[in-house]
Formats: sequence, structure tokens, C-alpha cells
Amino acid sequence: MPFPFEVGFDELQSNLDAHVDAVFGSLQSEFLVIPKGKGFVEFPVFENGYEALKRATGNFRAVTPDTVVPVVFETPVALVVLRCMLGFTPPEWAYYASRHTGVEVTQGAARTIDRNIRMEPDRALPKKGSVTERRIRALVAAACHAMRTGVPELPPDSLHRLEKADTRAGLVSVRSAAGLGVPYSILLYERLLGRPFAGHRDSISELIGNIVENAIEDVLSRSDISYRKTKRAERLEGFDQAPDFVVPNEFNPQAVIEAKVTEDDGTARDKVTRVQHLASLGMEGQPPGRPRFEVIACIAGRGFGVRREDMKKLLIATRGKVFTMQNMSQLVDHTRLAEFRSKQPT
Repeated sequence: MPFPFEVGFDELQSNLDAHVDAVFGSLQSEFLVIPKGKGFVEFPVFENGYEALKRATGNFRAVTPDTVVPVVFETPVALVVLRCMLGFTPPEWAYYASRHTGVEVTQGAARTIDRNIRMEPDRALPKKGSVTERRIRALVAAACHAMRTGVPELPPDSLHRLEKADTRAGLVSVRSAAGLGVPYSILLYERLLGRPFAGHRDSISELIGNIVENAIEDVLSRSDISYRKTKRAERLEGFDQAPDFVVPNEFNPQAVIEAKVTEDDGTARDKVTRVQHLASLGMEGQPPGRPRFEVIACIAGRGFGVRREDMKKLLIATRGKVFTMQNMSQLVDHTRLAEFRSKQPT
């Protein structure tokens, strides 16, 4: 079965269900494979920080600022290990440290410290006397206090953030986890409370979201096609909602491209509605079948493969110009973008 962009509009309409199947067949979910991105900490680096922290504290028998601060400045990734033991995000740790120590640790500062360490684990931390050094000491002091204290008594309908296998009973739990290991059922239960790779997915969410846009830019650049990529919430003259790409520019739009990767069918439906609106805008004041600009959709993710009726609407609105990551290489050849090609791709 040819892809919708390879046939005429009349043929597309007469065999719409088959063309929906063709698009569904080319969609791939992106949730199984995620990019590492900048700042990804490889396990050997992380383990080096863990072992350094374990040695400095005597297998977590003496977890105090006096024992932890020196190892953090000698092996900075140990600070990331400490945060993982708490189970806090950098902003949560900043708030807890500020309340516990009285030292102002802003959320932005905590994020920056954490990210800088992950980006360059071997880079030395700021020298003594700096604001960052005081904040790191406050973070460490708060962490040591939290792990010594463990979980206080709470009402039965509440759950403490330290109610984890390795911190429930304070340092006793830490030493047990370090010395004996954690039962697999406990590990699986804590995954239930916090999905695997959650922190990493959050840190590279923009990178995941840009996978389709990056592919479009690559295709356009290889053909030397002039284009305008819009920024988030940017306003363009003539558009009440700016498309993701305009070719050649917003002053003479001949083709507009909407890009989206989503694993959620609700988000996919929102994008379909947006594309339909662009198609209607392109037909305003124009003869039937001769829009002011061509509307193209480039999509990825399982969210678009859920609702058949939504895919039908997308195909009609774009007159079949729907591309996935599998056939993105044909984007120029089967759209008006070919008119703006300055060179053949190599």
C-alpha cells in the first residue's frame, strides 16, 4: 500500500481506511529507547562516587558533614549519589536544606550544582568561601540529618518520602541495603512508586520532544531549503497560532509544517485539531482545492496510532501529506517543498 502522500487526493478519499493503516504501520513508539543526552551519568562514574562515599563514612556508620563534605569535594559525583539516597529532586533538596540549615539554597542553584556535576563529574567544585560551597555544605548537612532521623510516625493515611527500603530506619536501613542488598520485591515496589528512568526522562524531555523537529531541520538543510522555525508561543503575522515551520518564511508562506511526538492520544488529538485549523486558515479567500499554503504534518509516537477517526481527519486536512520518522526522507520529494530545493541531498 502506498503512503498517503504518494497518491492523489481523490484516491486518498476513496480508500481512506487503507491509508490510515499505512500511516499506523509506519508509526513507531519512542518510549522504549531514549537518548542519553548531555549530563547522563554512566554507571561506573556513579559507582565511583558511591564507593568513595561508602569508604569515607565507614560503610555509612559515620554519615556526618565532617565525613561527607570532604569526599564530595574530592569526588563531586558523590553529591549526586547522596541525593539519590534521599530520593529527592534538586529543588526538593534545596527547600529541605534551606529550612533545616537556615542557609538560602535556591531551587535554581540546586539544579545548577546537580547539572554541573553530571555534565563534568571530574571537574572540581568551587573553592572554600564561595556561595556555592556554602550551599553544598548546607545540602550535605540536611541530607545527613534526614538519613540519621529516618521516618517519623505518621497517620496511617500518609506516606513519608523517606519510607524507602534504604532509609526507612535511618542509617540502620542504609547499612543494611549497602551490606546485604535489597530484596527484589522491594526494588519492584519502589519502581511502582516512581517509574524507572523518571528522573532521566524529565531531564531530557525537551530532547525527546525535539526528535521530529530535528529530523525535519535535517531534511530541509540537506536540500538547502529556506525555512523559518518558530519558537514556543511565538506570534507570526497572519497566523493566530504559529506553525512549527514555515517555508520559505512567514511573509510568503507556501508550506507550513506541524511536528509532534507523543505517546498520549489526547495530545495527538490536540495536534490534529491544530492542523485542521491551519488547513482552514490556508483556504480562507481561496478557490476550492487551491490553498494559500500547503499543510504538512510530521508525527511520531504511539499516541497518533490510537484513534482512527483522528488520523482520517489529519489525512484530509493535509491532503495526505502526513510523514513519520520512517518515511521522513521523502518529505521534500512529495510536497511543495521540492519547489524550494536549492540542491539535491547527498
